[in-house]
Amino acid sequence: MSWAIGTLAVGMVTLLLVQRKFYPYFWDDLMYFARVRRVGSAMKARMKRGVVTYLQLFEQQARNSPEKPFIVFEEQTLSYGDADARSNRFASVLGARCGLKRGDTVALLMSNEPDFICVWFGLSKLGCEVAFLNFNIKSQSLQHCLRGCAAKALVIGSDLLRCLDEVLPALIDAGVKVWVTGERSSHQSIGTLLDKLESASPEKPLTDGSQPDLLSTFLFIFTSGTTGLPKAARISHIKAVMCMAFLRLCGAVARDRVYVTLPLYHMSASLLAVGGCIELGATCVLRRKFSASQFWKDCMKYDVTVFQYIGELCRYLVNQPKTIEEVTHKVRLAAGSGLRADVWKQFLRRFGKIQIRESYGLTEASIGFVNYTDEIGPIGRASYFNKLNLPFEFLKCDPHTFDPIRTDTGHCIKVSKGEAGLLVAPVTFTNPFLGYAGDKAMSEKKLLRDVFKTGDVFFNTGDLMLQDHRGFVYFKDRIGDTFRWKGENVSTTEVSEVLGSLDFLLDVSVYGVSVPGYEGRAGMAAVVLKDDQGLDGDRLYSHLTHSLPPYAWPWFLRVQPSLDVTDTFKQQKGRLVQQGFSPETVQQPLFFLDAAQKTYSPLTEQLYHDILSGQIRL
Repeated sequence: MSWAIGTLAVGMVTLLLVQRKFYPYFWDDLMYFARVRRVGSAMKARMKRGVVTYLQLFEQQARNSPEKPFIVFEEQTLSYGDADARSNRFASVLGARCGLKRGDTVALLMSNEPDFICVWFGLSKLGCEVAFLNFNIKSQSLQHCLRGCAAKALVIGSDLLRCLDEVLPALIDAGVKVWVTGERSSHQSIGTLLDKLESASPEKPLTDGSQPDLLSTFLFIFTSGTTGLPKAARISHIKAVMCMAFLRLCGAVARDRVYVTLPLYHMSASLLAVGGCIELGATCVLRRKFSASQFWKDCMKYDVTVFQYIGELCRYLVNQPKTIEEVTHKVRLAAGSGLRADVWKQFLRRFGKIQIRESYGLTEASIGFVNYTDEIGPIGRASYFNKLNLPFEFLKCDPHTFDPIRTDTGHCIKVSKGEAGLLVAPVTFTNPFLGYAGDKAMSEKKLLRDVFKTGDVFFNTGDLMLQDHRGFVYFKDRIGDTFRWKGENVSTTEVSEVLGSLDFLLDVSVYGVSVPGYEGRAGMAAVVLKDDQGLDGDRLYSHLTHSLPPYAWPWFLRVQPSLDVTDTFKQQKGRLVQQGFSPETVQQPLFFLDAAQKTYSPLTEQLYHDILSGQIRL
């Protein structure tokens, strides 16, 4: 008997040693897999009780914990019960006074404030489909977005009314009703909401009681893409509910106070952060706009324990002067995406024992990763267990067109470990793709068919990933005509169209270039001048500020006699991206966006080095 016990002990120790040597992250993978399964089981149990949607889960929390703080904003605190009652009042006004009903699409153009959430929930209680609009967009994009989602009405924050100065007559002509979250309006054609709220009922409006189809549209969230102007991605109810598990999967709990500074029109803030707070029953500390200088002071003031980030946010923080608050805070967890390894290391060294949970996700689909280990750099792991939860693959693709390479049988090829590949995921019930509103061609373009067998359908993320030999996944690049800057996706097509409307430019090619010390890529444009025309930097600057949000402005210009194109006249940007904006590398004239002078100034060697050293900030 003792011999058998001894043999078993030796076998267990040997197995443990083998596991540590060859599968060091086995237990991390297994524990995360178990957590995902527990979350899934809880979701199924809620659904059996009739709590199916994002809104219904919020209403359940409001019933169970009506006094629990839900939103803390400046000096204001709304409990779950307060937010539910205010949402009901908005639903009453928007239904009875504004005539909105189930199936209507309503656009929401508001800054970060509690009423963004209350209006959103009020519209959802009526059965409306809500479209979140980026408050940075200009008049042309605004009209495009409203047409794209077929919005019947627009609810706008009182601080953003100026956005309608140029487009209001066109909206009225198109039959779009406009309502402002204010008590008065200087525009006769814009209705008011807050003056009607006090007399409205705080009770939930009557509905037919039917459960929505989980694959039906809950929200429209706009993304930039190769079509130029923003695309309205349909967000299903099942996608929204799955997003609500994000904070729990990262390790947050009900007692946490989650600091949200990202704009609510982003899925990251509205579904992952606010939705994550609702799923946990936690408190959301909401800020109107991110401030690096006030960040740690806010964390102290509001007892923040968790915050959501994008990589750019963390870089701003490590570049701030040191303060006492940055080491006396109670923050224990930071969850987000886009954190560069060098900034990650600086962040951990400087700000104390904060657990980083780097992740990756998409607006259009449910495929995603979470790095649940302490390894710095990866976005997640490609373990066997994770593929059981949400299947995905990395495909070989053409280095120039980025189309998947297919065999003689017409099927795609998986990349080897250590090789960058295109991330794709099968379209399933838990990973649905509802497409883009009003754009079937673009929706179809995101799908790959007959990938591994005839008849299968995969969603093409458009992102290149690399899986190393330890199973970690690293984000490598975003392909196509978009790049990311200041936490926003920039459409090169949209920027090209804006630049191309200037009468002194003959041709334009827009792309993103890496700048040391910055996340993402800064905008750059190669331009060809018309005969006998010079570069009018003042006009160009004025045109951009009028037509594009600041994150989409090209920081650098390159003037050349012609653009490189393929035999089929597609622009070749590879060499341009590789050469960047160095005056030593680029032989053509270079210009730099000079915000102080409101023009484009020649990019000299000294300016170039000042940008690299950080003396000039972009």
